[in-house]
Amino acid sequence: MDKNNIDPKALAGSALLTKLVEDGNADIVTQDCLGGYHFNGNFNNVKALRAALASLPSSYAALVASDQKDVEAIYEGIFNHKAFTGRSGTFFGYEGLGSIYWHMVSKLRLAAFEVTKAAVESNESSEVVGRLFDHYFEINAGIGAHKSPELYGAFPTDPYSHTPGGKGAQQPGMTGQVKEDLLCRFGELGVRVTDGCIHFDRALLNGEEFLKEHATFDYVTVEQQWQTLELPAGSLAYTLCQVPVVHLKGDTPGIEVKRADGSTQRVAGLSLDLDTSRAMFRRSNDVVQLTVVA
Repeated sequence: MDKNNIDPKALAGSALLTKLVEDGNADIVTQDCLGGYHFNGNFNNVKALRAALASLPSSYAALVASDQKDVEAIYEGIFNHKAFTGRSGTFFGYEGLGSIYWHMVSKLRLAAFEVTKAAVESNESSEVVGRLFDHYFEINAGIGAHKSPELYGAFPTDPYSHTPGGKGAQQPGMTGQVKEDLLCRFGELGVRVTDGCIHFDRALLNGEEFLKEHATFDYVTVEQQWQTLELPAGSLAYTLCQVPVVHLKGDTPGIEVKRADGSTQRVAGLSLDLDTSRAMFRRSNDVVQLTVVA
């Protein structure tokens, strides 16, 4: 809570900062509604502060010349960037400013998904939902798996903790990031569970994911047998509890439940009942395929 709070006495001791506040110039410092003073939140180090000081109007030139070192000292006294090394006291490499932490990107992605989902459920305007949708997929494109090897610092499909600036990816091995990625992916596909029942929602499913032409889909059943499904153009498929789910576009929402005994059940709407959902969760092999139309 103490970060980026300038001591009023320190500010009063700087003719430059005092003048900037009096003039309402927020390039370097701002004053909040409670009277507190803060450095510009866009500064990430003292170099950014120096660049901003150099860009001030010429009317401040004399004050910048006389006060710059003092202002920099106030700034570093608050942030003490030189002492910031993240977890490097327990890990083998420097981790600090300039690193991209891939797990953090996935956490942001999940937060964006949850906000977008809430907006859809609250019937927000199509403009709001569309903008949130765009933000979500923009963040999604920032995940390491979508980066080039040059930017990621390794093979993009290999899991790493982070990539420091000017250095290859560090700390190999799977992290908790996989949790956020799984939640987001099933969220995109429209899988929902409420009160133990499985539901499907196409609101956040990207239309570009549907097949442009015929394809085959290989999967492993709950009995550990390889199976192949023929998928038509305009469909997509994935497995849920090792049960293949085939999505088809259609105007009348419904689910076709194919069972191991050869019977087929057609469900109106996009929700499975509790018994069918439980059979899938338990991997009982009672349900062998779902076809969702939405």
